[in-house]
Amino acid sequence: MSGSGGVESGERQVALSQDNLKGNKLLPQRYDSLDLESGAVSGYHRRSSKAMKWSVILQLAFQSIGIVYGDIGTSPLYVFSSTFPNGINHADDVLGVLSLILYTLTLIPLIKYVFIVLHANDNGDGGTFALYSLICRYANVGLVPSQQAEDSNVSNFQLELPGNKRSRMASSLKSKLENSRVAKFFLFFATLLGTSMLIGDGVLTPCISVLSAVGGIKEATSAMTEDRVVWISAAILVCLFLFQRLGTDKVGYTFAPILLVWFAFIAGIGIYNIIHYDPTVIKALNPRYIVDYFRNNQQAAWISLGGIILCTTGAEALFADVGHFTVLSIRISTCGVVYPALILAYTGQASFLRKHPDLVSNTFFKSVPGPVYWPMFVVAVLAAIIASQALISGTFSIIQQSLALGCFPHVKIVHTSSEYEGQVYVPEVNYLLMLACIGVTMGFRTTVKIGNAYGIAVVFVMTLTSSYLVLIMIMIWKSNILYVISYVLIIGSVELIYLSSVLYKFDQGGYLPLIFAAVLMTIMYVWNNVYRRKYFYEVEHKLSPRRINDIAANTNICRIPGLALFYSELVQGIPPIFKHYVENVPALHSVLVFVSIKSLPISKVPADERFIFRRVEPKELNMYRCVGRYGYMDVRDQEEPFERILVENLKQFIRDDYKFSPQSQESAHDSDEDTIHGVQKEALERDIEAVDKAWEAGAVHLIGENEVVAAEGAGIGKRLMINYAFNFLKKNLRGSETVFDIPHKRMVKVGMTYEL
Repeated sequence: MSGSGGVESGERQVALSQDNLKGNKLLPQRYDSLDLESGAVSGYHRRSSKAMKWSVILQLAFQSIGIVYGDIGTSPLYVFSSTFPNGINHADDVLGVLSLILYTLTLIPLIKYVFIVLHANDNGDGGTFALYSLICRYANVGLVPSQQAEDSNVSNFQLELPGNKRSRMASSLKSKLENSRVAKFFLFFATLLGTSMLIGDGVLTPCISVLSAVGGIKEATSAMTEDRVVWISAAILVCLFLFQRLGTDKVGYTFAPILLVWFAFIAGIGIYNIIHYDPTVIKALNPRYIVDYFRNNQQAAWISLGGIILCTTGAEALFADVGHFTVLSIRISTCGVVYPALILAYTGQASFLRKHPDLVSNTFFKSVPGPVYWPMFVVAVLAAIIASQALISGTFSIIQQSLALGCFPHVKIVHTSSEYEGQVYVPEVNYLLMLACIGVTMGFRTTVKIGNAYGIAVVFVMTLTSSYLVLIMIMIWKSNILYVISYVLIIGSVELIYLSSVLYKFDQGGYLPLIFAAVLMTIMYVWNNVYRRKYFYEVEHKLSPRRINDIAANTNICRIPGLALFYSELVQGIPPIFKHYVENVPALHSVLVFVSIKSLPISKVPADERFIFRRVEPKELNMYRCVGRYGYMDVRDQEEPFERILVENLKQFIRDDYKFSPQSQESAHDSDEDTIHGVQKEALERDIEAVDKAWEAGAVHLIGENEVVAAEGAGIGKRLMINYAFNFLKKNLRGSETVFDIPHKRMVKVGMTYEL
């Protein structure tokens, strides 16, 4: 395989197969270049329910209540008021709406997400990026430029595929996607749009949840006006975002008891209301009332679907947060606690409204019995804060995933917990979310208007998930075509009907998530487009083997003590900026490592097998190339300094490189296989000593400070995107040195202009 900037000799992979290690009878697998940097990664397995004890599974199920269900659990605060913004026309309309709520809860959160979508996890992780990565790994439809065929050698990159049934249909769809550039870009943009909608969800959830909960205090005192409710809600939101920097290290154990009390309260109050007001409300189980509701209200019934769908808010969190738990634990907590509590809560509210239809504007708190009003109010506010916390944390994770795939500008990712992998904090995004939440709360002021905006974000993400799931069912699972058709006709059509309803309210607040999505997609597209252009520019201008030899033979270049880490995104050779550096600074450190950070379309890469090294010939240069492989859920530099981990892995590579060299293999056949003789041993000690001395002399981090400009003759659109939009984002956000926590005292920036 060609194309590694001329460092083709002397490079071999450290990660050897077990067959190669047994008895040293086989030589290690040889490669020609670092184009094969994604070697086999073993030892990483997703969390499996089968390997866990029931005590652990039940513990995870308990913890999941505090993390996953805050959003969907607090939806009873505002669903009926959002469904009937103009009041209830007929008592039987309540039965029709309740029937819609019961069947929607059963069809979408329970059947779709809990029993179908959770199967489409990516080594235990879920969410929009997980679905996209599954499709990209099965079919060559990804747009990340550094991905190569050899990435499939990573163990958790492999997909567990069924037999060859329906293979013709799967192969046909796969071929069409791979051969269509339009399809590739459509999938990519759909993922960006879904991601943007989820971030918009992270803005709207705190607004509607906190505003609904705080609004309950108006029932206790007439002195509490709407203005005061809005200001109190804004103050709670400010405090919530200011505390994000502290992290949520024990979020599961802290929040689970509160939400467990919340679900117990709403279930208990629901049972009380059913018995006390109208037990016959359970006849809403008959779907005939849905037909009657649409027959009697027609267009008004269709419009009200935008409020009814809010009962499923947070259903996407069931899938997005599965990586913290297991599929079985999510199913237990959903079926055992959440689903029954929500069914009882909505049924109880409907029973109350059958007797008091005039109180629909504040159904939740009006239906709470007097003796438990204040305890319910306190728990409601806490539950709303927890729901907000879950979506805010989810937004941080989405930003982290987008950054890993080159779809978001450099921002600081702070890992807030050594115990919980997925808990991260993004300072810049946190403050932008806070400003957006306060602006929405102060501007919209009521949950009805926010609900109109909320519905579009919720339903669009659900529809996108279904679309990706259909592709996975056909291509990867190779499901029976009748199952696929049934899914599309039942679940898919229901979601499209809901989507048409929420879009009708575009001018009533529904435009808000679309504005958020447009802004975020523009940022993501500009950054990703220029990111790919830069990468291809470096591939075209990488250093040739002859140029490396010229540098080695140049007597004007002196060597100075120390270790130099030269950062680049290029994984297929020596970047052109190194030539620029040597021409202007004719000095090289005693050991030089070209570090390339590569993102794989998988969730995690094991930390102990993250790095792949190669030598750069001639050996006298003491130059190495290194690729650090990360998944989209990996957090960089979370445990210890990056350079220390790299140096330790570099020395291990040198040992293995000599141990499994052809000369050592021949020697091993004639003597003890663990002994390295003569010249080889001396060379090994010399190289290890060189690295140790360079490390002791000090490490210097060389960062490429590339100025990117549009090439002469470029169109106006390209000039606007590169010269203005991209450079504006680059100047106003963090550089890569901040992202990797590189100390400024040991950092050198190397400037170069790229004309794209």
